[in-house]
Amino acid sequence: MGEREPLLDRHGRRISDLRVSVTDRCNFRCQYCMPAEGLPWLEREELLSFEEIARLVGLLCSIGIEDVRLTGGEPLVRRDLPRLVSMLSGLRGLRELSLTTNGYLLERDTAALADAGIQRVNVSVDSLQRDRFFQITRRDSLPQVLRGLDAVSRNPAIRQVKVNALGIRGFTEEEILPFCELARSTGLQVRFIEYMPLDADHAWSEDQVLTGAEIRRAIEAHHELIESPREPSATARVFRFADGRGEIGFVNPVSEPFCADCNRIRLTSDGRLRTCLFSLTETDLRGPMRAGASDAELESLLRSAVWRKELKHRVNQPGFVQPERTMSAIGG
Repeated sequence: MGEREPLLDRHGRRISDLRVSVTDRCNFRCQYCMPAEGLPWLEREELLSFEEIARLVGLLCSIGIEDVRLTGGEPLVRRDLPRLVSMLSGLRGLRELSLTTNGYLLERDTAALADAGIQRVNVSVDSLQRDRFFQITRRDSLPQVLRGLDAVSRNPAIRQVKVNALGIRGFTEEEILPFCELARSTGLQVRFIEYMPLDADHAWSEDQVLTGAEIRRAIEAHHELIESPREPSATARVFRFADGRGEIGFVNPVSEPFCADCNRIRLTSDGRLRTCLFSLTETDLRGPMRAGASDAELESLLRSAVWRKELKHRVNQPGFVQPERTMSAIGG
């Protein structure tokens, strides 16, 4: 078979990273994401089946996608997720298969996920104090999440585990040094992610964002940091502690957008392609697929959508419009 045309957008960016949301459901109710009573969930028939996901991911891998990350909602609430992992892990062209999770079900599922082919795991943890974890997630689940984090860290088949913590002004400040100690004592890379306007209540405002620069200054009052070279299309700026004990990352989409070399697209759990986290338009793939579209027809839809990928997300710029979908419905 000849070399396929790479997957390019009109700005010359080569697209190689796919985030796949497997469900919009979640077992947490994080303050920055959804209301205490939750959101109206998609009906089961609206979700892509595992076979439909595998078909689309396989098609995308055949035209240039190399890295696939499974997200939610909370992906581990999707029944029998390791079966999907097995279906994807053998796809031709796929270089890396990873997972982002809140960690609640990791203790149960780590072995099965690792056996099925998950290679990297990111665990979202916004506080290391039980009462404050409850405050932000509305679930008293920190001990269970930490057990899951321990289980995934110990599994030899999982090559890398990262902890994601959101930077929210008025909340995260007192978490910074405990997270540094977690990174320094365990070897886990802790990444602070700036709070983005993807909440269900549309209550986000720029003054709620605790920026990566502020967090870094708070760390540097106690620890010297040395920046590591940034890999192309990386979302995080990574720093090593000068004494060699651990790493801290900063994902700064609000204060330092990294759109110029963005290589990511997203597939929602109901089968829509989003070319930016903040897209106001989506491309329906589920409809054509269920109507009998051929792989060639789906490829044409995919390439056309990717070609129109936005140059940048415009958060913090005049006229920015928050997308209707929340983070839980888009996929992390």
